[in-house]
Amino acid sequence: MSKNRTAGYKGPYGYQKRREGEGRSCVRYKCGLTNTIQDVLRQRPGWMEVKDDGEWDFNWCDVGWLRENFDHSYMEEHVRICHFRNHYELTRKNLMVKNLKRYRKTLEREAGRIEAAKCDFFPRTFELPSEYHLFVEEFKRSPGSTWIMKPVARSQGKGIFLFQKLKDIMDWKKDGSRSEEQRDETQVESYVAQRYVENPYLISGRKFDLRVYVLVTSYIPLKAWLYRDGFARFSSTRFSLTSIDDQYVHLTNVAVQKTAPDYDPEKGCKWQMQQLRRYLTARHGTETIEALFKDVDNIFVRSLQSVQKVIINDKHCIELYGYDILLDQDLKPWWLIEVNASPSLTASSQEDYEMKCCLLEDTLHIVDMEGRLTGREKRVGGYDLMWNDGPVYREDVNLETLGSACFTANTHLGCVNDRKKQLRQLLKPFPGQKRI
Repeated sequence: MSKNRTAGYKGPYGYQKRREGEGRSCVRYKCGLTNTIQDVLRQRPGWMEVKDDGEWDFNWCDVGWLRENFDHSYMEEHVRICHFRNHYELTRKNLMVKNLKRYRKTLEREAGRIEAAKCDFFPRTFELPSEYHLFVEEFKRSPGSTWIMKPVARSQGKGIFLFQKLKDIMDWKKDGSRSEEQRDETQVESYVAQRYVENPYLISGRKFDLRVYVLVTSYIPLKAWLYRDGFARFSSTRFSLTSIDDQYVHLTNVAVQKTAPDYDPEKGCKWQMQQLRRYLTARHGTETIEALFKDVDNIFVRSLQSVQKVIINDKHCIELYGYDILLDQDLKPWWLIEVNASPSLTASSQEDYEMKCCLLEDTLHIVDMEGRLTGREKRVGGYDLMWNDGPVYREDVNLETLGSACFTANTHLGCVNDRKKQLRQLLKPFPGQKRI
């Protein structure tokens, strides 16, 4: 991050401040990760890595660095960083539940029950131990149902377990029947108890969830982009509620599934989003699946709106979120209160690596440190602008025929991603490059 310069200031890069539309010749970046993002940054024309305390223009940091340094950092106008200061309002499960419940109550009070019902996309969820008595009341209303316990600030399936008896929670509270690792966790962490979706949509008998990428470049006003690509993550073992202790049945996280005895690192447990959408469309028809993906869009918008007033907006900040969505057998999408501020960028296969490289390249296109965009774009590479202080409509939608309650987002999740062609038409060449 650049230090505060006053006398003789010539602009963010030490030369005369660029004219409108003039490209920047050098972007200094800092990166705290060693996976795919590092490869993408190193290959970007005109970008140069700085080490240690060197001044930077763009920082792809981990949340630990942010927590330790953000409040003590001065950032010049042009500088960008990959997290919002209090990103955890959306990414910590207990805070997200609190924000979403509060937002739903506000909607019901101000707009009515029908509007509030659009937030009914997450299962009944309680924070433990603080809401333990409320949870017990709900648990007793549906004896024999399955619940899932999740640490509020963990990822990659760590610390998660299923239960069907209240006794299991009593044991957990007493540190009686859990492993030594889990006993240590419960002493320092809160958990959420969530009603388990017992009727997931299955393909070849196996459970799966969707990993979808949403990029937020501003909260006030809210501006969010949805990436066309993503993937479905499958469990390696056929689904059954008779084996609730088998993590290979119930947890689709790659970090969990790759430890399965029969895991094939070449095949993995993933489908690309286009493959899944084609499969679902072939089985259920275009109209049904378009309605399904519209419901998925609603989850992204409503969840972001629920934290819009609590996230500290900062023009220096962006955030790439990884959402996890589950479908049930009725094709209802459920958000399991899983959204990552640091979605895994480590590739599990060559196909996965190529997809994540494209995702990150397009993220940097939108950040636009080189100044090649106009700011009016509705599509950049594989990203579609889905919300810009209000819904962004597709080009083929006639606004005059839309009712006030109709929400038709400019989204194409799982559709063709002809990003290279679109980028050639959209972007000016990098400084010093000729257009191909």
